[in-house]
Amino acid sequence: MHTWDHALIGTSKCFLQATGMIPILGSSKSTVLISGETGTGKELFARAIHYSGERRSKPFVPVNCAALPDHLIENELFGHSKGAFTGALLEKPGLLQEANGGTLFLDEINSLSLSVQSKLLRVLQDQEFRPLGSTKSKTVDVKIIAATNADLRHLVETRQFREDLFYRLNVLSIALPLLRDRKEDILVLANHALKVCVK
Repeated sequence: MHTWDHALIGTSKCFLQATGMIPILGSSKSTVLISGETGTGKELFARAIHYSGERRSKPFVPVNCAALPDHLIENELFGHSKGAFTGALLEKPGLLQEANGGTLFLDEINSLSLSVQSKLLRVLQDQEFRPLGSTKSKTVDVKIIAATNADLRHLVETRQFREDLFYRLNVLSIALPLLRDRKEDILVLANHALKVCVK
């Protein structure tokens, strides 16, 4: 049994407004876009959204889009068929299949290349994808939660991010407050950190 309220710590008004949206975002089948600077707790919020919804008993699969180069992120997300490339001796399911029935969390989605963005758009539109080297498409039932520490609207304007993908991701959105905007929570967070260290 997963709970999320103990992981999100704060009493400031702006923080409570953000956490108050979690049950609404969790109960919706729509895609969620979380924005906020590094360190604002985007993955914690994504997990909270997942575990507060009807998919809570299914997998929550996080992916850091900035951690892998294009050719590897494609393989990680979509998987590959046997013989798709040198060394592909066996079929490998991707993280989309692993998250089937549950939630796929795409952190730092602003890091994806336009090519990968195009393939992800198809998943959002049709809930289907094609593994690398395969001639057949696979279908999945996955809720997508994406997170960004960049201004996606600006990236759209500068043609670094697909406009159609942005609107598919931005069905429901939440902007996480910065710690400097919730200074009253600093002492609460410090006390929590001390309790964790003592344990």
